[in-house]
Amino acid sequence: MTSRLALIQLAVTASKEANLVNARAKVIEAAEKGAGIVVLPECFNSPYGTSFFPKYAEPLENGPSSIALSNMARDAKVYLIGGSFPEIGPNSKFFNTCTIWGPNGDRLGVHRKVHLFDIDIPGKQTFKESSVLSAGSEITTFDSPIGKIGVGICYDIRFPEMAMIAARKGCIAMIYPGAFNMTTGPLHWELLQRARAIDNQMYVAACSPARDETAGYVAWGHSSVVDPMGQVVAKLGEKEDIVYADLDVAFVETSRANIPVSVQRRFDVYPDVSK
Repeated sequence: MTSRLALIQLAVTASKEANLVNARAKVIEAAEKGAGIVVLPECFNSPYGTSFFPKYAEPLENGPSSIALSNMARDAKVYLIGGSFPEIGPNSKFFNTCTIWGPNGDRLGVHRKVHLFDIDIPGKQTFKESSVLSAGSEITTFDSPIGKIGVGICYDIRFPEMAMIAARKGCIAMIYPGAFNMTTGPLHWELLQRARAIDNQMYVAACSPARDETAGYVAWGHSSVVDPMGQVVAKLGEKEDIVYADLDVAFVETSRANIPVSVQRRFDVYPDVSK
């Protein structure tokens, strides 16, 4: 059983309305080209940055982005992993939130970014999401026609436990809307995807915004899909585009059978993080 995955590397502007219109057009285009699962990037409807989160934040229920994403999924008849947008949540806290939608427009899941991006690489990149955002506290999965799929956001990919738990709970893929920068992107973007894929013998996909050299935070781009053997099977450059790859459940099963690490783990030596 297979399903065509599409990653939309969206060119994000300062206009939320324009971003929503562009995202809809790209989701429809991906569906017309056979995609059954479509992914948007992190902060697909707003610039990425701590100064922008409060300005662009909106409620999860009946906010403009949730309504638009529901309509996109329904009209395109796809499973839509709606990138992320700044959410104003309970107690007026801000979250970096991914919503997942089914082909009938129903919301299937919500993932609030668990690991906040707080780094300091002297002379290269300093960022502190926790100065504005609150962290989520759940591992998120949803059911698709080809099986269970896990979802994380950007920095979540650096923490192997999330993908391990998702795989041990039956997931055949992990999808990460993300926005690595021009320092961490060249270093680790592809490497982390391949590591998570090999560790768990599953598909891993990461969807970035297109690169905008004039932005305060410049995204690396290079949205890509890695198969369960760690091979990059689809990849973009830095510009706005859509990349496609087939997720093949049989290949997941064959990979896990050929190198059977899932039944060779030594939980008498180390703990099972999924318990």
